[in-house]
Amino acid sequence: MASMTPKTFLVLGATGGTGKHFVSLALADGHRVRALARTPSKMPSHDNNKNLDVRQGSVTDPSLELDDLVAGVDYVIAMIGDKEAQRTAKINTAFVKRLVPAMRRQGVKRFLYQSGGLTRPYGGSLTPFTWIFRYTIARGFDGQHSDNEAVHGYLATEGMDLEWMIHRAGIIGDGPSKGTLVRSNSKISIGVFRDTAAYNYRTIVEDAAVHTCDMSYYASK
Repeated sequence: MASMTPKTFLVLGATGGTGKHFVSLALADGHRVRALARTPSKMPSHDNNKNLDVRQGSVTDPSLELDDLVAGVDYVIAMIGDKEAQRTAKINTAFVKRLVPAMRRQGVKRFLYQSGGLTRPYGGSLTPFTWIFRYTIARGFDGQHSDNEAVHGYLATEGMDLEWMIHRAGIIGDGPSKGTLVRSNSKISIGVFRDTAAYNYRTIVEDAAVHTCDMSYYASK
C-alpha cells in the first residue's frame, strides 16, 4: 500500500504479536498510526517516527474516551484478547459494543476485527476437524472463542452500516515469514504473527472483504 495516499490507522492491540508487525508495516509505507497501549513503554520507538501516536489505555477500561481515540482515523483494526480475562467475561464484545457507536459518531466506517480460526462465523459452523480440535486440544481457549462469536453476532446483526471484516486467523507464534496468506471461507493455515499482520494490512483496504468472516491460508508458491 506504499502508493496509497497516506491514511491513519487506529491499531488496538499494538503491542501484541500481530499488532507490532502491523504498526511497522503501516509506518514503513508512510501512513500514520494511532496505537492504543496499556503499557506504552512496550511499544518499539520506531526511531521516534513522527507518524506514530501512542495513546495509553486499555480496552477493558470503561472510562476510555473512544470518541477522542477514533476521531480523524480512516481505519480501525482490533487485534485484542486476554485468555484469562475471557474465561469469565466477554471483554472484547463489551469493548466493540462501545467502539461501534463511537465510530458512527466520528464518521469512521472501516473496521477489521481479528478473531480466531476455531471460532464459528455468525450463522455458520465449524468443519468437523476444527470442531474436534476446538473442543479437545484447544478447549482451554473456549472463553476467547465464545467472546469472538459474540462479536461476530453483534457486527452481523447490529453493525451492518459499518464496513467491517473479520479475520478468523490461525496463529502459532512469531518467526520468519512462511509466505503470503490469502483469504478463504474454507481453508486455513497456521500462520506466524508477521504474515498475519501483512494479511490484515492488505485486507483492511479490500472492498471485497467487507462483511466477510473468512479464514486465511498460505497460497501455493
